[in-house]
Amino acid sequence: MIVNLCRIIVAVTFIFSGFVKAIDPIGTQYKLQDYLGAIGMAGILPNWTLLAVAVFLAAIEFCIGIFLLFAIQRRLISKLTVAFMAFMTMVTVWIVVADPVKDCGCFGDALHLTNTETLIKNIVLLVCSLAIMYRPLAMFRFVSKSNQWIVTNYTIVFILVSSGLSLYFLPIFDFRPYHIGVNIPRGMEIPKGAKLPQFKTTFIMEKNGQRKEFTLDNYPDASWKFIDSKTVQTSEGYIPPIHDFSITDNKTGLDITNSVLSHKGYTFLLIAPHLETADDSNFGDIDRLYEYAQSYDIPFYCLTASTTKAIKRWIDLTGAEYPFCITDEAVLKTIIRSNPGLLLLKDGTIINKWSHNNLPNEAKLSRPISQSSLGKMPKDSVPAKILEIVLWFILPLTLLTLADRLWAWSKWVRLKEQKDKQKLYHLFNKKKSKMRKKIVAGNWKMNLNLQEGVALAKEINEAMTAEKPNCDVVICTPFIHLASVAKELNASLVGLGAENCADKEKGAYTGEVSAEMVKSTGAQYVILGHSERRQYYGETAEILKEKVLLALKNGLKVIFCCGETLEERESNRQNAVVKAELEGSVFNLSAEEWKNIILAYEPIWAIGTGKTATSDQAEEMLCYIRSIVAEKYGKEVAEETSILYGGSCKASNAPELFSKPNIDGGLIGGASLKAADFKGIIDAWKK
Repeated sequence: MIVNLCRIIVAVTFIFSGFVKAIDPIGTQYKLQDYLGAIGMAGILPNWTLLAVAVFLAAIEFCIGIFLLFAIQRRLISKLTVAFMAFMTMVTVWIVVADPVKDCGCFGDALHLTNTETLIKNIVLLVCSLAIMYRPLAMFRFVSKSNQWIVTNYTIVFILVSSGLSLYFLPIFDFRPYHIGVNIPRGMEIPKGAKLPQFKTTFIMEKNGQRKEFTLDNYPDASWKFIDSKTVQTSEGYIPPIHDFSITDNKTGLDITNSVLSHKGYTFLLIAPHLETADDSNFGDIDRLYEYAQSYDIPFYCLTASTTKAIKRWIDLTGAEYPFCITDEAVLKTIIRSNPGLLLLKDGTIINKWSHNNLPNEAKLSRPISQSSLGKMPKDSVPAKILEIVLWFILPLTLLTLADRLWAWSKWVRLKEQKDKQKLYHLFNKKKSKMRKKIVAGNWKMNLNLQEGVALAKEINEAMTAEKPNCDVVICTPFIHLASVAKELNASLVGLGAENCADKEKGAYTGEVSAEMVKSTGAQYVILGHSERRQYYGETAEILKEKVLLALKNGLKVIFCCGETLEERESNRQNAVVKAELEGSVFNLSAEEWKNIILAYEPIWAIGTGKTATSDQAEEMLCYIRSIVAEKYGKEVAEETSILYGGSCKASNAPELFSKPNIDGGLIGGASLKAADFKGIIDAWKK
């Protein structure tokens, strides 16, 4: 509960923080410039690099939040979260100590925290992140592992597209003081009786090589030379949302702020913080807007922080005829995230904003502004924008989560039904049935030449003669060994089997060995359906069906193999896979034919890998296999069917495996190539 509570706190914070920065990448870029300036590295990186970093950082933060929320890559993401928060906490400690910026910008313009508040917030998040990293697997998943790629890719695409749209047009949400609908003069007002912030200015003066500090109260005479001044705030007070907006005519040097804001009617303000770097690709649209404004006597000003030289260059480049005014650079950057951008005022209220990529088209300039949609406040309200985000991002992920959980629930129900069947079967089968044969069968595969094979068979036969086994023993050899090995075996102690047979009775099938040929060597058994035959030689259920029928026709007992891959087990499809293999090749047999079938469950992921299914895993699968045999042929037949386990079975784990009620022996691979190892497994029946 603690881990998941911490996970929700960190995830929601990261999502909110990442999103508000992602939809205002230029604002994040400005904040990065502030940081570089604070450490004396202003201008070291080009603007496009800082912008790319801003987009990347916001996307990383947002994605980490979503991945935490959905518990995607739990170990990796928990470590990344701790690393991210450790770094940000160290940065915040520096900010608190050095005070290079007043607001760290962690929530963009949506929420302003003091540096101390930011440090406390980061410490809390770091502690929560450490709790998550300590036990990452305690985070429960909203979406199953197999469907998490959808959340991952959709999240990345969504946040990058959101940043791209905000860059091309304007931020989806505007948290700054100059958002649409704000009346600038009212935003500058100070309520009556409000306490004002107090400041103290100190002047550094020099006279006869001596420097001293003075205040306004003891300011010296003209014989002192001014060197520098510094102003510090001595007490808090009310600061209006808009407190530094001013417009100075570039030609006359007069402050025209009041006349612009008090104008009754519409006013166009072209905002260009830096004309030196302003995008000039749409200057024709700007000129058309200026002509439109002139036609209807609408004031039109260009506000910039650029020098006279830069203004002249812009005029030469674009042929601009509109008047230019000077405004503080920081104010212009705050007003609109576009260089240039367009602002429309009506009676001092911001009616609309446009990026230079989305200026009003000719259709909107074809009629008077009061009769056009141009002069009306846009209808895309904040609730409508939130609804848009919900429809495009939250709703699809919610539907995916619901669908995934519904599927997981239905899968759980199916699994529970299967387990209930197994439990029911266990009630009748708590002890190993005495009717079933206990069998240990060796599968030599493509190992040992003829002389080595004969020698091994002789050694096994001698061991069984010296100490009679408590189970049936079978060795299944390559075809060339069969006839020679048969002469060395006491058939009452050690049975002989082949590793395969053809799916044809006889004919022009070069290289194939028929079931009749196998029988003629003295063999009594044949292994069919082994995963290696399925994987390497493309044996299908239909081919195996023919092989089984021919083997039975020729009096051979069939050891039929079934099992699942690692991928199939991890996706919980092992039961369905095994059932399909049996249904496709052996469930067509009659009850009489079934008496000569021995089943062998071999999890493919445990064959020759050294990996072994746990005794409980093996028992669970063999119990399930016996239950579906019971469904097909009845409980009595299922009780008589011997089912073996194969998959890295050794003398060390055989006793535990063979102690399970439904495991009737083993189909042994590598461990059957040495008589001592093979006998060790056989002797497990004596323990």
